[in-house]
Amino acid sequence: MMTKTALIVEDEIFVALDLERILIDAGYTVAAIAADSVSAIEAAPGCGFAFVDVNLRDGPTGPGIAQRMARDFGVKVVFVTANPSQIDCDGDCALGYIRKPFSEAAILAAAAMATGAGETPANDDIVVYRPTGS
Repeated sequence: MMTKTALIVEDEIFVALDLERILIDAGYTVAAIAADSVSAIEAAPGCGFAFVDVNLRDGPTGPGIAQRMARDFGVKVVFVTANPSQIDCDGDCALGYIRKPFSEAAILAAAAMATGAGETPANDDIVVYRPTGS
């Protein structure tokens, strides 16, 4: 099932591997770990959802990556960041964000939300954007 396939956009390898382990242990497929915008967009087709950091190897490109992935490939994005104030596309490009350091429960709740497997998570670690204009 395509929606169970995740993309991790994170340039800190230990954080990325932690996310990957959490997702794989829960039965998700991780298509790729991308550390910059070029590799993220290359890996996006076929992914159902993505965890995206704001600040990557090529700068604060996370929000732009999220917008492109959502618009061009229908990828559901959840930001995972220590700097939520830097997210400048809000509900247009993402379901919400999780603050770093994150809990395993928050990641799993966000993955369930992104794949439609769960209702909006009742988890204080996730800030969910309310859809605007719907």
